[in-house]
Amino acid sequence: MKTLLYTGDQKIVAKSGVGEALRHQRKLLELLGWEETEDAKSGYDAVHINTVFPASLLMSLRARQQGKKVVYYAHSTMEDFRNSFTGANLVAPLFKKWITLCYNTGDIIITPTDYSRKLLESDHYRIRKPVYSLSNGIDTGFWKKDEQAGRRFREKYGISERKKAAISVGHYIDRKGILDFIEMGKRMPEVEFYWFGYTSLYLIPGKIRRAIRKAPANVHFPGFVSRDELHEAYCGSDVFLFLTKEETEGIVLLEALSCEIPVVLRDIPIYSEWLWNGVDVYKGRNVDEFTDITNQILSGEVQNLTKQGRKMAAERDFSRVAGKLKKIYRQSGIESTAESAAGHTAAVDRLDVDCLDPVTTNF
Repeated sequence: MKTLLYTGDQKIVAKSGVGEALRHQRKLLELLGWEETEDAKSGYDAVHINTVFPASLLMSLRARQQGKKVVYYAHSTMEDFRNSFTGANLVAPLFKKWITLCYNTGDIIITPTDYSRKLLESDHYRIRKPVYSLSNGIDTGFWKKDEQAGRRFREKYGISERKKAAISVGHYIDRKGILDFIEMGKRMPEVEFYWFGYTSLYLIPGKIRRAIRKAPANVHFPGFVSRDELHEAYCGSDVFLFLTKEETEGIVLLEALSCEIPVVLRDIPIYSEWLWNGVDVYKGRNVDEFTDITNQILSGEVQNLTKQGRKMAAERDFSRVAGKLKKIYRQSGIESTAESAAGHTAAVDRLDVDCLDPVTTNF
């Protein structure tokens, strides 16, 4: 099996969750023992498309015309497009029509969770192709607790052992909960807050720009950092705040859970189906509740849930997700006859594909 990972728009999404998902797919293909290419002229059996730019749509149409199979990854919905960049709410209905057009050019559509699958299968969208739910996955071998890495983070940012640190990761957009994050910094001046990630201030509404510029001295914006530096931040912080208002999964959430850092989530529908309040994570509905539970975590007043959080991340480890991707290829008929005739590679056998939970789909 030879799979093309379409990277024509990679520069645009490289510093986003979509860019990270593309890197994850590369790892999954490696685990499966399938050949991967980024050169559309080299010949391939199927193509993975992760973006919804015009060039992505053209790539999908071209591949279909050439008799190739198209796997369209649905990372975006109208719901998570809202409350993002300047003017997003105004054009959200048009965005929904556009992504529906893009996704319908695929032979199948893969989206990270059952929640996003149900959205795409609802009457609000006119998706005519099979939709599968499959996690973006997580490399639990890399994203794991490491005290030395944590010390490097604290040394770099001058955080003493007695000082508490809270972090979040994402774009500077309202949907990600950045305004609540800054407000928490105002209410908790004894804690250092770090927001990792970056968005051009020209792309975000004025209220976000003003909030960032007027943030108190204990709220920091280090910008986009490397994978290693982010790992250090997870390991060296005392709590991870993921105050997002809408997601299709949240790769950074998986990273935090895998690194065994206490997590505070906004209580939204997507996480009601697989992360339980007081069991895997702690949840709140507004800044008052976020502040209250964070204070309880930092003071040790509530139970440490990090071991259970690590278990939830492990359920989405690359080894499991790769097996489920293999199963999707089989069920949808995308797996090439040439690859099937060649038999399983040792890597595929080790994934124990048939023991995995069935993949949810709706034809």
